[in-house]
Amino acid sequence: MKVSTRGDYACRALLSLVLHDDGKPTSVRDIADRTSLPQPYLEQILLALKGAGLVRSKRGVGGGYILARPPEEITLAAIVSAVDGPIVVGDFGEPHQNGACDHEGQCVLLAVWADVGEHMRELLEARTLADIADITRGEAPWPEPVT
Repeated sequence: MKVSTRGDYACRALLSLVLHDDGKPTSVRDIADRTSLPQPYLEQILLALKGAGLVRSKRGVGGGYILARPPEEITLAAIVSAVDGPIVVGDFGEPHQNGACDHEGQCVLLAVWADVGEHMRELLEARTLADIADITRGEAPWPEPVT
């Protein structure tokens, strides 16, 4: 599985909110300018994040978006799931546990794909916006590659 452009943009937008948090809402234009993300696409992404309860919005002068929860409580998994749906490797169905596979090796591979999706979900659930902000600010070490 790969994180979609939408998932990446959503994480970048929320990270921008954390890095520039002054307690006031941030306009979509400011987020787009800071992140170099296309504003119309960013607006759609922020609406999805709002629907998932990750951001709140304020209309009018001084309006924009603000995190709905502290960054320590927002995982990368929650962000990606909000814009891309469930974190899975593919939509292959569940493996048969009793050996009643329709095709040679199919059930074994289905179990492997499910396991890979679970590991990716665990990795993304282990990282919060606060973690990523600390790394970005140089206050925490870069993530170690998984071997």
